[in-house]
Amino acid sequence: MLQHEYGWVRQTRGTLLDFCGKLDPNHLTHTNGFGWQSVRDTLVHIADCYVAWLGSFVLLKIKKPLTPREELHNLSLEEIIARFDQVDTIVYELLELHGHKLNVLIEEEIPWREAPELLSITPRKLLLHTITHEFHHKGQIVAMLRQMGYEPPNTDILGTED
Repeated sequence: MLQHEYGWVRQTRGTLLDFCGKLDPNHLTHTNGFGWQSVRDTLVHIADCYVAWLGSFVLLKIKKPLTPREELHNLSLEEIIARFDQVDTIVYELLELHGHKLNVLIEEEIPWREAPELLSITPRKLLLHTITHEFHHKGQIVAMLRQMGYEPPNTDILGTED
């Protein structure tokens, strides 16, 4: 995965975040009964996945990568966008530091798990996991938005600019 391809991921994310900025504020936190329950909570979960797997597990930079439940309910869309800015910094740092060794196994304990759990995996697989995870949950967000009566934008990579 190169920086150019990650740029496509960022474009689709930006499309969705821009759309979320136009929502009725109550709809950002509306409980939808599936997934992570709300658009806000799902967006935070997406960002947390990148921060945990890439920032904490691979780069070993972040000790507590997951947003605590008690903080989650206070997050604004602007703070979520800032969290995705942090995600971009982490991904670009990963590509810079590990770009030539994305296929080299890392064996570490998963830092945020309470019970020690050793994992052996490559940075490439974790990068791909975080990206596919994002698209999976973006699909859920789009479904939530449709349930609330919105017509969400296309968030497919095929709709991005080269």
